[in-house]
Amino acid sequence: MKRVTALLSILAVALFGLAFAQTYTIGVSNGFVASEWRTLMVQDLEATAQALEDELGITVNLVFENADVDVQGQIQQIQNLLNRGVDAIIINPNDQVALNLALEEAVDEGVVVIATDQEIGAEGVFNVVIDQKEWGRQNARWLAEALGGQGNVVVIEGFVGHPANEDRMAGVEEVFAEFPGINVVARETGLWDQATGQRVASDMLASIPNIDGILTQDGMAQGILTALNAANPDPFPIMTGEAYAGFLRLWQETAEAHPGFQSVAVVNPPGIASSALRVAIEILQGGEIDEANLTGPFGNSIYIDIPFVITSADLADRLVEYQDRPDSYAMDGIITQEEAASYMK
Repeated sequence: MKRVTALLSILAVALFGLAFAQTYTIGVSNGFVASEWRTLMVQDLEATAQALEDELGITVNLVFENADVDVQGQIQQIQNLLNRGVDAIIINPNDQVALNLALEEAVDEGVVVIATDQEIGAEGVFNVVIDQKEWGRQNARWLAEALGGQGNVVVIEGFVGHPANEDRMAGVEEVFAEFPGINVVARETGLWDQATGQRVASDMLASIPNIDGILTQDGMAQGILTALNAANPDPFPIMTGEAYAGFLRLWQETAEAHPGFQSVAVVNPPGIASSALRVAIEILQGGEIDEANLTGPFGNSIYIDIPFVITSADLADRLVEYQDRPDSYAMDGIITQEEAASYMK
């Protein structure tokens, strides 16, 4: 009898320890990898997992499904993660609607699901994002105002149909509607790829005269500015840019060669997925998101502030700040665990 009691005591202690273990398996579904930004996103997640262990003693085992896939491929990614028994899924979704059923099934299985970088409306899923529509607005407003509300503009957007691109372009169209003197003379996709953006810009510059401004997005602006310098049109247009170290350097070189050239860099932080990871940890530890903190088109989004915007006024300071970073480095921002906790009840 004593032996049975002792065994029961050992079992109780073991079960108690398991109940309070701070080890989580977090799945990451990333269905688009052909950009420097996504590479940095993955690196940030790995660094944040280590930080959680160093700061809080929480062990995070990351399981990556990381490949260029279509919608069906990303649904398979979700299923693969569920088969691995993950506690939570961080997903950068390739579609705003088509993944909903698969993600809702994950929620039904008790998995915490957080979408990042773009918003989706799946039931039970939360979004931890910057406001991509506002990101588009800020770029469009800068360009329209820098042109004095008048001029011919070409637009080189990201992936057509991708949630983040569509939100950004909706913001751009809102702002341009306020400036009837802004004339969009061409619109093409650069696929968030530097080489593609450079080729598209080269074709536009060769075929369209008198371009006053170029509106583009991060992931391709350095390629576009390279094409602009190669074409050397007269007049030399201004353009929106990207908060990448390489673009900042080329921006400065271009401004020195072409006085009057201007640009802007609105930060789109790769660390947004790490902010989502920190929110997921709060939920897994028993936190409940305060509905007062939810917003967005589906009412399920936590908007993380855009970290900062770089203009000509602070370009020199930012160049010094990021002088040791490679050209591919994107300016970043990740919330702290205390900030993640502030979104809870």
